[in-house]
Amino acid sequence: MGRYVFKLPDVGEGTAEAEIVAWHVKLGEMVEEDAPLADVMTDKATIEITAPVSGKIVERNGEPGEMAAIGSVLVVFETEGADVGASPPPPAKPAAKEAPAPKKAEPAPVVKAPVEAPTRAPVANDAFATRVNVDDKPLASPAVRKRAHEMGVHLQYVPGSGPAGRIEHEDLDAYVARGGGGGGRSSGGGALYAQRDGTDDIKVIGLRRKIAEKMQDAKRRIPHFAYVEEVDMTELEALRVHLNATKRKDQPKLTVLPFMVRALVKVLPDYPQINAIFDDEAGVVHRHRAVHCGIAAQTANGLVVPVVKHAETMDVWALATEIARLAEATKSGKATRDELSGSTITVTSLGPLGGVVTTPVINHPEVAIIGPNKIIDRPVVQNGVVVVRKMMNLSSSFDHRVVDGYDAAEFIQRVKGLLEHPATIFMD
Repeated sequence: MGRYVFKLPDVGEGTAEAEIVAWHVKLGEMVEEDAPLADVMTDKATIEITAPVSGKIVERNGEPGEMAAIGSVLVVFETEGADVGASPPPPAKPAAKEAPAPKKAEPAPVVKAPVEAPTRAPVANDAFATRVNVDDKPLASPAVRKRAHEMGVHLQYVPGSGPAGRIEHEDLDAYVARGGGGGGRSSGGGALYAQRDGTDDIKVIGLRRKIAEKMQDAKRRIPHFAYVEEVDMTELEALRVHLNATKRKDQPKLTVLPFMVRALVKVLPDYPQINAIFDDEAGVVHRHRAVHCGIAAQTANGLVVPVVKHAETMDVWALATEIARLAEATKSGKATRDELSGSTITVTSLGPLGGVVTTPVINHPEVAIIGPNKIIDRPVVQNGVVVVRKMMNLSSSFDHRVVDGYDAAEFIQRVKGLLEHPATIFMD
């Protein structure tokens, strides 16, 4: 028998270390070549590391949440061949997993860039329906599902400790030991008024830790200026419904987001200080002519921002297609590093969730973020008559070091005018 020493491979872009997010193997376990070993994270990319050989795991270094240096010993295998002291690093490939349900004990989401209260599920209002929403089906193996069914346990209430929130047998045992069982949310695993005890300690690792660090950095460095404006969306909604009813079969369904992005593209050339990146350490504002629009997207692990590159070159149909493609790639975990970086301004839609006012957090080092809220029927006065109109609050935040309050308000007023008279979005 021999020993095969497998070192953490270079995951690209000059990365010196990576965070261990999850292990897929245990000490003493026999694994086949190319079987998943672990998930590691660097920046925003989660990488699945696979076994270079078949063998028994005799050494496993690092726990989830710990940083591992590139080239350090990750796993030692016991194999049939001779000893191998330094294994050649195989190419790492992006992890592609089913989007899991959120952990019940997860703390309230801290957003990566956009806002503190992201949309997590669609509702009847479909104007903002192009979202990346969390699946209601918990992530668990067939064996765990079968055992939970036999025990009368609803898996959606069981906190998972496995990779990306996967529910393991140990999680099921711990839940039952705490008094959990069948009966649904209202019973809480017991009588309706039964006392509840205990706490769940969730270590902040992986994407959740990256989000927390990003949010803390943004709030510490950027003096936010918030501005909210009311927008009459009646005409745009009528146009959107008409276009969806008459579209070709090969065309995507239109939501409000493509119109919002198109309106931003039309106004931003007159406000170059808003479509910008602020390098505050160097004291330089990089004003961009291209509009690379980030679209805040909710995933099971937190809020990420896929980027529509060169949005200025796309009409509403092309924007809808690209937003849907990026949403699906993000939800499935297949979005590339390039698709998740390089934004110059971000749109974070809270439409389905509602709310009167939001204060979205800027995606540092950008200087502006736009957050449309839910469209609802409200009575308004027009020409002395009370009428019902489809109204929406448009929330926004700006970096006050770069964008003056007057310019921010004027910019949003210009966007409001385009949305209220949607024909002007398509006019030169």
